[in-house]
Amino acid sequence: MDGAKTHDGRIDWVDYAKGICIILVVMMHSTLGVEAATGQTGWLHAVVEFALPFRVPAFFLISGLFLARTIDRDWRVYLDRKVLHFVYFYLLWMTIQFVFKAPGIAATSGVSEVARLYLMSLIDPFGTLWFIYLLPIFFVVTKLARHVPVAVVWLIAAALEIAPIATGWTAIDEFAARFVYFYTGYIAARYVFALAARAQMRPALTFAVLVLWGLATAALVHIGYATLPFASLALGLIGAAAVVAAAALMAMHDAFQPLRYCGRNSIVIYLAFFLPMAATRTVLLKTGALTDIGSMSAIVTAAGVIGALTIYWLVRGTPARFLFERPARFWLVPESTRKAKISMQPAE
Repeated sequence: MDGAKTHDGRIDWVDYAKGICIILVVMMHSTLGVEAATGQTGWLHAVVEFALPFRVPAFFLISGLFLARTIDRDWRVYLDRKVLHFVYFYLLWMTIQFVFKAPGIAATSGVSEVARLYLMSLIDPFGTLWFIYLLPIFFVVTKLARHVPVAVVWLIAAALEIAPIATGWTAIDEFAARFVYFYTGYIAARYVFALAARAQMRPALTFAVLVLWGLATAALVHIGYATLPFASLALGLIGAAAVVAAAALMAMHDAFQPLRYCGRNSIVIYLAFFLPMAATRTVLLKTGALTDIGSMSAIVTAAGVIGALTIYWLVRGTPARFLFERPARFWLVPESTRKAKISMQPAE
């Protein structure tokens, strides 16, 4: 980590990497939502498909990078920072999503179905929020397994990713598919930071390798190999490394500052993007102001990102800041004993 460019104690390329990932996530939901509503496929679909092998793996790998700093803390502090923090935001924003979706569900399936789905969301993540539902589980499992040989844990995690696990329960299926990336970020953090440093030392070579990686990934996705056992794991890990390298290059220039800001506030975007995304999609579809599906998807993506940040800007400094800042009454550890302010990011 030495020598990495920082702002306010934050490592720039990490924020750039998270910015890349969160925008790709919003793009996926926006594009697939528009295409489902119109029954057509737009040009942005190709980008969404290209990012499939590495979009979420990279996000989870980055989320595990700083875990070594806190994993040996006592359980009370650890649970406060790594579990309750995300439980609070999950319950809050799951409820907010239900407020908007409940009328439609009740109209088609009845009020009892609304209640059933809400209760089910306590044991299986709801909608777009599954990422922050799984993070606390990953943190707890990793701490419980910290005395187990690293190779054993990694091989089990890799086997879960490779195995065709499809129970229909999001928490189980996504845990099996994603834990290996989070754990890799935890155990290989020093190598990931070394990769970023080397990328910045040889930018021309790094750019050339990224181009080759992009072409190879696009080809494998096109022929349908990207989701095959073993191939998906390899592409996920290599793709996560590519995101790190690309983020390291971006951190060398000031032109990409908005992307860094998005990464710095990735949890804000992740929690709130569904509302401006859905609203913009509805307006565009009802007005017919735009007929190109790809362009519509791009606008909806931008609205999701900018809209989420706008909501954050409007509420910070107001009583409504609880939407993005966990109130002290929901802390397990008193503020006076906390070593650092809790970050609103998926990783420290």
